[in-house]
Amino acid sequence: MSVVSSPELSFEFFPPRTEAGRERLPSVYQRLAERHPHFFSVTFGAGGTTREHTLGAVRDIAARTRIATAPHLSCIASDCDDIRAMLARYRDSGVERIVALRGDMPSGSMGVGELRYARDLVSFIREESGDDFAITVAAYPECHPQAPSFERDIDHFVDKVRAGADMAITQYFFNADAYFHFVERVRARGVEVPIVPGIMPITHYAKLARFSEMCGAEIPRWMRRQLESFGDDSDSIRAFGHEVVTDLCDRLLAGGAPGLHFYTLNQAEPSLEIIDSLSSLSAN
Repeated sequence: MSVVSSPELSFEFFPPRTEAGRERLPSVYQRLAERHPHFFSVTFGAGGTTREHTLGAVRDIAARTRIATAPHLSCIASDCDDIRAMLARYRDSGVERIVALRGDMPSGSMGVGELRYARDLVSFIREESGDDFAITVAAYPECHPQAPSFERDIDHFVDKVRAGADMAITQYFFNADAYFHFVERVRARGVEVPIVPGIMPITHYAKLARFSEMCGAEIPRWMRRQLESFGDDSDSIRAFGHEVVTDLCDRLLAGGAPGLHFYTLNQAEPSLEIIDSLSSLSAN
């Protein structure tokens, strides 16, 4: 496979929870905007718990950068009237792209909601809004942690695309072969939408381990052991993480990945350092 000539970059943020975080975020997305990304995205808390903060961040980012900014929208613990109202607010705010997700399953007494799966949400958006929104969905190269099997997970992904999704962003991973295998499998099922690898910069091992445990992303044993050996040496963790993730990105782009989607954790520097080190980009 040949290197993609102009891979598209995109960056994800979460709605800041503190005043300090809200004051700091503009400097982050304005720095990343200088790389002319395809789009930004903003996460949506379980059950819509960050609904207003998500929309506010989307409006601010789009207004200040003039770059398309996509809110995440989850269907778990939301009824159809809620989602219909959110779609209307997004449309009125000039949003043209949505990241449609099932969302985390609720705990306790919170109901699941009328739409149980991401494919149902994608279908609902298309029924309610036609082609008003470009719809992005999630993909899991290492299999969704709650899927009964890899085959069923492939089925679910194909269903989301057939329901009307335009592209997919993967959960982050550190095994390029998992991505290539996933893409090969879904292409064999007739899925042709772009599947963009999700990239997690490594800056803090304990946080990475916690995130990976929650979302089912595998940290290969050799990586885990090396990161553990650094202890509290944050400089060594960042240097090793930078090397590993940069090599991963280069291999993905060389293998035909259409772009890279960075989970920024509301930081600019780790993603920018990786982008600036990519041999596959500097060669173009």
